[in-house]
Amino acid sequence: MKVAVVDTGTANLASMLAALRRLGVSTELTREAARVVDAPLVVLPGVGAFGAGMGRLRECGLVDALAARVRETRPLLAVCLGLQMLTRSSEESPKVDGIGVIPCAVRRFPADVGGSRLVVPQLGWNMVEPRRDAVLLQPGHAYYANSFQLPAIPDGYSGAESVHGVRFVAALERGPILACQFHPELSGPWGHALLGRWLERGRAC
Repeated sequence: MKVAVVDTGTANLASMLAALRRLGVSTELTREAARVVDAPLVVLPGVGAFGAGMGRLRECGLVDALAARVRETRPLLAVCLGLQMLTRSSEESPKVDGIGVIPCAVRRFPADVGGSRLVVPQLGWNMVEPRRDAVLLQPGHAYYANSFQLPAIPDGYSGAESVHGVRFVAALERGPILACQFHPELSGPWGHALLGRWLERGRAC
């Protein structure tokens, strides 16, 4: 089964494609809305600014196609900026609307916590703590590169959290939809196994 990877033009495209190929699946890059709608499995990667990312999706006419996949609970993996673009908005680009299928706003990490300066962006490994009802997510360490975060898991989703000064959303899941703030493709054997579980869940759908 071929995985359609949205060609966002961002830095983690090559690493995501390589990670999927290591799992034995064929991939295709696409900017076509019809393919995003019809593909059995879709990945929305992303690194960079919220406003620029949403601009690329709108230029390609992909916003409605991605929103439809989430509303219909069809297999989708969103990573880093990909997760953030599924939300309503981000403090990074206050005048830019997100896709809006996750009913929350993305916030910047605070500058300090309890009087101590917080290092932002968060770069490196952090513990992922899944909720008890999570299916795809398991405890482990994942690689992060983010200055912005989703503060809480919204209704209708399970997921996991991490702590970087404050507790924040590590990942969300709902059926075959998995949205990760961390980079599973850069998270070693733990991330490799998570991608494998998502692929299996997607194939089953």
